[in-house]
Amino acid sequence: MTTKTIIDLLLKGETLLQDSPDHLLQVVAVLESYGEVLDAYSINLLDQAQRQFLNPLPIFRFFNGQVNSKRIYRHLLGDRINFEYAEYCQKAMFWHSTGGLDAYFNSENFAKTCEEVIYHKSQEDALVGLLNPLFKNFLPELIRSSATTHVLGVFWRVMSDLFVELGHKYREGEINSIKEVVSFVRECLVAAAGKPVSYKVKIAGRHFEILPSEASFTFLVDVAVPYVEAVFLRGMPFLGTVSFNAQAQQISPDQSQFRYGALYADPLPTMGAGIPPSLLMQDMYRHLPQDLYDWYKYHGKGVSDMKLQICVSFQKAMFCVTNGAISGTFPHPLSTTIVEEQMANQAYAKHWAGRLIDARLDTLPNLKGREANPWKLA
Repeated sequence: MTTKTIIDLLLKGETLLQDSPDHLLQVVAVLESYGEVLDAYSINLLDQAQRQFLNPLPIFRFFNGQVNSKRIYRHLLGDRINFEYAEYCQKAMFWHSTGGLDAYFNSENFAKTCEEVIYHKSQEDALVGLLNPLFKNFLPELIRSSATTHVLGVFWRVMSDLFVELGHKYREGEINSIKEVVSFVRECLVAAAGKPVSYKVKIAGRHFEILPSEASFTFLVDVAVPYVEAVFLRGMPFLGTVSFNAQAQQISPDQSQFRYGALYADPLPTMGAGIPPSLLMQDMYRHLPQDLYDWYKYHGKGVSDMKLQICVSFQKAMFCVTNGAISGTFPHPLSTTIVEEQMANQAYAKHWAGRLIDARLDTLPNLKGREANPWKLA
């Protein structure tokens, strides 16, 4: 697939993934499974942002406040949701720090809020009082991390509901094509675009606004767009897949050039031990709808490589989600006849085509000019 092909598809309102019954089943069912997992991720992240606020040693952060011997035993056995993947995404957003939130985190208002919060927290937590004079930047970074944790929890709350509803509509016969999937995603994102995002914590009976409502943060611009940039596109290099030796120069010194996100990841090494997305695939496997499970049994290598197949289907689904996000954020309607607006849309499509051309387009088979999928999954 060429850059021009991607631009043409976007400007015509067509889908990047070709429509077929197999593609529709894979995309909808894997997103339905993902929605179930995101529900658990979201609940935990929102809980962490409150319960673990300014806790330097949050060893029970994955327990949602329900710490008992049975849960600890299941946790150690791995019989649980792998919240480590959610933590990986949170760190990616925290580290790449794009958008309006990043600007606010570097403002004087945020610095003053941190000082006030740390002062009051020190009155009830001796460890915080000890750490603050020793490491001046440590606690403000924890507050910034907690804010990122909260907004990611808010984002996934919306996306979880979206994906689960998509699955319900598919099973009720209301979603019958990939184009309808993309349209549904677009409409839901546009509807949630202006949703206000704020964050406050309670310390010693008093509430402190970490992300004040007066700052006018919104779902699409300040949360969804930075998430796409950090998780779908940039990501972080996985240990064991590239050399972290600076002399090897395998990792770009420019974070904006990172291409380790969900749309670029190679499914084969991604499913290796210790690679964060493999944890997500395990979680999705546990929540896989029966019809998709049955489909996988008779494609590829069956049960033996099912998690790899989930990863491939997940990338197809993420292209559809990205497709919906792009179509919903064009500067002007695609039907416009005004030359200046058409040129603006073309520039926007060209920008995205430049980002997508090096992505895993081999997971989008059967379109003209595209090579066959090496895993031969429909």
